[in-house]
This record gives sequence, C-alpha cells and structure tokens, in this order.
Amino acid sequence: MADILILGYGPAGISAALYGLRAGLDVLIVGKDAGALARAHMIENYYGLEKPLSGPELAEVGKKQALALGAKIVDDEVTDLFFDGNDFVAGGLSGEYRGKACIMATGSARKKQPLPGMAELEGHGVSYCAVCDAFFYRQKKVAVLGSGEYALHEVSELLPMASSVTLLTNGSETTATFPGTVTVETRKLAGLVGEGAFKGVRFEDGTEEAFDGLFVALGSASATDLARKAGAAFDGANPVLGPDFQTTVPGLFAAGDCTGGTLQVAVAVGEGAVAGLAAIKYLREKRNASA
Repeated sequence: MADILILGYGPAGISAALYGLRAGLDVLIVGKDAGALARAHMIENYYGLEKPLSGPELAEVGKKQALALGAKIVDDEVTDLFFDGNDFVAGGLSGEYRGKACIMATGSARKKQPLPGMAELEGHGVSYCAVCDAFFYRQKKVAVLGSGEYALHEVSELLPMASSVTLLTNGSETTATFPGTVTVETRKLAGLVGEGAFKGVRFEDGTEEAFDGLFVALGSASATDLARKAGAAFDGANPVLGPDFQTTVPGLFAAGDCTGGTLQVAVAVGEGAVAGLAAIKYLREKRNASA
C-alpha cells in the first residue's frame, strides 16, 4: 500500500514522485514505458542540461533520481482503476496496485482511430469502460474494438455478462491470446450503424453486423479511460480538472501530456510538481480529519 500511487514514469510522473518522496511519503510508480519521451531523439530545450540528451537517456536519469529517494517502480500496463471506498486500486496485467491518492501521468491519450458515427454514438451504445457498463449488456450481443492486451481485459469483463462477444480488429493482427469463446473478426470497418443509438457496424465490403453495444479498447488504457473507470466527471472528451489538477474524484489527479495543452517536457514536469504537492496536501488534510 502506497501513500501516492503514480501511473506513468515519464516527466510528469517522476516529477510528482520526487515531491511526494521529499515529503516523506511512500510512493509507488507503475508504468509501461516513458511515453513520448522514450521516442524523442534529442532534448535540448530543457533547463539545466549541460549537453543534449536523448529522450531515453533523460527518462533513465529521472527514474534513477526517484529510486535514489526511495521510490518503488513497477513495469506493468494498467488497464483498470477504481476507488474502493478507502484506496485507489489500479489493475495491471501483472498485478494490483493500491494508493491512498493517485496521480495519472500516462502521457498523451492515444488516437481513438474514430470511425464514422463513433463520436455521435458515444454514451448511446458505444462505451470505453467494460467495468463500468458491462452490467447493462447482460445476455446481449456486444463487440470490442481492439486487438491487444487492453482489448483482452475488456473482453474478459464482458464474457460473464454478455450472450456473445466479438472482437473487431479492424484489419490489425491480434497481439494477445483471446479465449476460444470470442469470435475474432479481422475485416476492416467502414463505420458504425445507428441514428441516436448504436445498432451495429458496417464493414468495408458493404456488409453489416448487428450488435447491442460496442466497447472501444484500442492500444493501452489512457488517462481518459482510467478517469472514466474511476468515476471522474467529464467536460466533453476531457476530465474536469481543478487548478491543482485534481479530478472531481477527491484524491485523483492528472498531470502531463494526458491533460492536453503544450506537450513539452518542461510543462509536464511543472504539472507533475503541482499535482504532487496537491496530493501531499490532500493526504495531510485527510489524515488530520481522521485524527
């Protein structure tokens, strides 16, 4: 059990961790990789660098700095997040992680590869959270759009509820092993079917298939996906954030590229600092209130 659970070990996550560690708190960082920083060729426009560093080099320096102060770092892909009444619980492919406060620093949200009709039907049969919405599809025919581990997680949540689950890979190869009870459809999609409510999908060959619900699980779970799972309020496509980057769920924060805006290392570090300090304040106030 950590005081602060941080999802992502890019600049925002590491920055938040440093503040938590310096405050004497137990910090657990869970991440899949360093995000966009890991793909940066050379970083020159950042304060304090004696010489340019590659993105992976700067990411490694940050991780070493956090470890030296006592952080625990786990390599895992988080697919789920919820508050159990006492703690935030993040479900990963390899384990479960808990924190009294949680900071989402998972980098910029992946592109959803929207299909025609998807945006209009979100919340009307199109969902991004099987944990949240599987209950509404008991004994119904549903589809999951995706092909990897995150899609497998959503499929696993739906199988006990739905009458049938079909995986729509939209032409991609599967990168996870799906149960034999799941129908895998690899044909390319042309769009969604339905006006006002989702009715099914249309393939590029012109044929259609009816479904009661569609769950989008492309790539890895982004901060947006995790915030939805944790019950945070949204303003359009983005979670509502206060000036301290706290969501509408007390103790749940977001920082870095996942908040949008200027996608720069300096900005991510600054947001991580603000979120880290806010998490410290939240925990101290919570501790004082229970004393």
